[in-house]
Amino acid sequence: MSDITEQHAGAVGVPAIGRWRWIGQGARIFARQREATIFVVAAALFAYFAVTNSSFTSEANLVVLSQDIAPIIIIAIGEVLLLICGEIDLSVGFIYAFAPFMMHYMIDDGVPVLPAILIALLLGLAAGWFNGFLTVTLGLPSFITTLGTGFLLYGLMLTTSHAEPVIPPSSAAGAGKWLGSYSWSMIIWAVALLAIFHVVLTRTRWGLHTVATGGNLLGAREAGINVGRIKYGNFMITGLLGALVGLQVAFQTNDIDPLAGGYQPMFYAVTAAVIGGTAMLGGSGTMIGALLGSIVLGVLTDGFTVIGISANPLPIIFGGAVLIAMIANVQLSRLRESGRMK
Repeated sequence: MSDITEQHAGAVGVPAIGRWRWIGQGARIFARQREATIFVVAAALFAYFAVTNSSFTSEANLVVLSQDIAPIIIIAIGEVLLLICGEIDLSVGFIYAFAPFMMHYMIDDGVPVLPAILIALLLGLAAGWFNGFLTVTLGLPSFITTLGTGFLLYGLMLTTSHAEPVIPPSSAAGAGKWLGSYSWSMIIWAVALLAIFHVVLTRTRWGLHTVATGGNLLGAREAGINVGRIKYGNFMITGLLGALVGLQVAFQTNDIDPLAGGYQPMFYAVTAAVIGGTAMLGGSGTMIGALLGSIVLGVLTDGFTVIGISANPLPIIFGGAVLIAMIANVQLSRLRESGRMK
């Protein structure tokens, strides 16, 4: 009888031990992922606000939350590419603000809706190309280049619009539904673009060359990589995404506001990228990290509003998050260089 009992216990125990072993291995694999910490933070924040106030998970609030997060995600995609290759774009928020005005001017001048939207998107590409020209060809630091470009765009927008908000043309309402006025359209765009650029960064030569450019500029050049083309391209991608977000927000709010955009969208996007693991010194970063960083920022902003806490301390939290993320990035880089971390 005892033999039968021991055999039965062994039959039950082996699968149980196997399951725990798999769980342990899974936990170790998860812990090694660069995005593990920010994922835990994002999940914990979401759970906290969901438990604190049930309206946080209501459909209406989830729509608002998605509309807060989507612009950060989209702009962060471009900033991740630039940060990885050792650059930054401070002008993207002003591209965001000017693009819907450009669309409005074109439609007022008789240009059909779709070409007008394309011209507004081309504004983003042109601004990105100009940033690339000043940075790559003339050799100016991108911080200074894009700061100046931002002021130029801001001045042009204020001058041409007389600093007055306008409503998007009614003829563009159909296109606007797909871009931003439909409840979930912005987050659908954000997730689709993030998936595309995740593949670009991790599975294509462009992504490999972007990482190589930021990791070792001289080595990348000696390896035959056209680092100038990589930087030009990433500046143009960032400008295009900024223009897209500007159009989306204009349709979503039904308002083209000269005070929209500015530095805040850029700061939020860079913050999301950095706390998601992108190194501001170049050479490393992920789109998934930027997504999780965007979720953290969006959940904090929306969650504070839902539970009735003043949003005034949020900049303190965001600033602290950036500093902690930067310290962690620097320390991890030192560990990798010393060979103590693989």
